[in-house]
Amino acid sequence: MDALSFEVRSGQVVGLLGPNGAGKSTTMKMLTSYLKPDGGSALVGGKDVEKESLEVRRLLGYLPESNPLYTDMYVREYLLSVAAFYQLDNPHRRVEKMIEQTGLGPESHKRIVQLSKGYRQRVGLAQALVHDPRVLILDEPTSGLDPNQLVGIRELIMGLASDKTVLLSTHILQEVEWMCPRVLIIHKGRLVADDTIQNLRSRIGNGGLEVEWDREPDWNQLASLSGVRALSRRTAQSCVLEAGEGVDLSAAVFDWSVAQGLRVVRMEKPAAKDLESVFRELTAARPQNLPA
Repeated sequence: MDALSFEVRSGQVVGLLGPNGAGKSTTMKMLTSYLKPDGGSALVGGKDVEKESLEVRRLLGYLPESNPLYTDMYVREYLLSVAAFYQLDNPHRRVEKMIEQTGLGPESHKRIVQLSKGYRQRVGLAQALVHDPRVLILDEPTSGLDPNQLVGIRELIMGLASDKTVLLSTHILQEVEWMCPRVLIIHKGRLVADDTIQNLRSRIGNGGLEVEWDREPDWNQLASLSGVRALSRRTAQSCVLEAGEGVDLSAAVFDWSVAQGLRVVRMEKPAAKDLESVFRELTAARPQNLPA
């Protein structure tokens, strides 16, 4: 990791994104005290993950990507054993609540080895929640779920945000758009974006303006117009103008066109980019060239 720094507050569901090998799982393992940071520090609920690892583990629930389970145990038996580790006052009641919340009821009488991948994922999520943690760290929580199962798990995760801190990683960008108002994007161990999805869409190339005139304009003059960051010609009479962050070029381009004796045939802003487009743009370049 390269001086990675961020903060997630209670009541937030934050998506952690990045290409394979970017450091997502490593970051999560450090936050859960499974890996020791080489430098710097990490705090969970105000507790140092290295110096107070036992306290940290009591505060958080963790669903790793590999989702290791004792497959010879029955679902209810396994969850009760996890509850015993945390010395819960009423483990049976808590386990039954988790079985209901995660939709494990129809399969709760089976051994874990008999479950489909989707139901095993639900068992992993139930074990992460059984002790009612303040912080929830989920690595690919919807892996292996069918579309119907996705809806239930998605609603469950979103519902947890009312009183928990949730950090989740997934390759399914639509899941992030549905569940995470805020996203962190890392690339080669470096944080390249930390913002809301809406702000990222408007920041990454969404300040542009598509313009077409009745005849060819003076491209050099147009490119030097105040607020224009880049100009991409489409035809002899049209182009896309990229603006600086927060700049609206519409009025300036219209006034310039009138002064040049040009008639504007068409002027429109490109459609907002989706998260996939933003993700690809941020992780396609070298980290040192990326906006922070």
